[in-house]
Amino acid sequence: MSLPVSKRMAAVRPSATGAVLALAAELRAAGRDLISLGAGEPDFDTPLHIKEAAIAAIDAGQTKYTPIDGTAELKAAIQAKFARENRLEYETSQIVVTSGAKQALFNLCLALLGPGDEAIVPAPYWVSYPDMVRLAGADAVFVEAGIEQDFKITPGQLEEAITDRTRLLILNSPSNPTGASYSETELQALGAVLDRYPDVVVLSDDIYEHIHWADDPFVSFATACPSLQDRTVTTNGVSKAYAMTGWRIGYAAGPQELITAMKTIQSQSTSNPCSVSQAAAVEALSGDQSCVKEMTAAYRARHDYVVAALNEIDGFECRAGEGTFYAFPRVRGALDALGMETDVELVEHLLNKADVACVPGSAFGAPSYLRLSFACSMESLEESIRRIKRAITG
Repeated sequence: MSLPVSKRMAAVRPSATGAVLALAAELRAAGRDLISLGAGEPDFDTPLHIKEAAIAAIDAGQTKYTPIDGTAELKAAIQAKFARENRLEYETSQIVVTSGAKQALFNLCLALLGPGDEAIVPAPYWVSYPDMVRLAGADAVFVEAGIEQDFKITPGQLEEAITDRTRLLILNSPSNPTGASYSETELQALGAVLDRYPDVVVLSDDIYEHIHWADDPFVSFATACPSLQDRTVTTNGVSKAYAMTGWRIGYAAGPQELITAMKTIQSQSTSNPCSVSQAAAVEALSGDQSCVKEMTAAYRARHDYVVAALNEIDGFECRAGEGTFYAFPRVRGALDALGMETDVELVEHLLNKADVACVPGSAFGAPSYLRLSFACSMESLEESIRRIKRAITG
């Protein structure tokens, strides 16, 4: 017997990165000596002082329901973080804590978008953005920004993409999957376009804010464009910078009416985030930050190695990034040399011939690219590059 699912599911696909991770785990369990470069997850353990804060919270009995939008202590820590690091002022009523930053993004799409609306999604994009938009009943409008323009959209492209149906622009900087980061000047140029379109909300996804090493410091969109703060929702979380992916704490700050709507959606879905994880997140945001600098320095060293090594492989062209823990090479030359049509074929080839798992660029709206995560040891990276070279050159 076949049971029907809702019509909205016809437009939604499972996460491509999740599928790669599941396949890698399956192959390892079968005995394959597989190196996975598919995970968007720090390989570091959560820092000790953060874990100790969670243990203390358990011992203190902080194991009950909390307010739906987060504890007062965590919202105050988030408020202080925005003021200290981003020069952004928010009332605690303009902040919502979520079960991971992904939930904040999803709740915003549901709160803002509906049938007939459009959301502008620069490509390459994180795999879940388009499907979140579709689940909200809206249409995703893609603006392509390839390696020739450093994976960043231009003001002219933004202007051309905006219609009377546009309700949302999604910006992720530094970017998953490309590692590209917008400068303050570039953000201000986009903001100058948006000044003319008062109905467009900006979603600024800052989850990789601290994994950043460009000469220019990281700048959040609302910081670069203060006149647009009243229609910007800034999302962030503790997963990436503090190696806390499993703790599932994200947050968003923005206009009161949107944050209230996001809280209402949360009240009818997951309710509050994990109480113990919230206590750990207070320590992450407010405590010793040296762990972030140490992990970011390791990512930078791996980035420098991987980008140089990939550019030595025939048919690979890799742009240096300004942050995150991903490399995103264009592999059109390798595809042609191997007689392949798609990046999916190359991913399968590397899996079968090199025992290396990565994610096809087409999953991110960028055919003929690959995403490789360097959130693993240098030893694993060096071995994976050796394997990829052998699989490409024969």
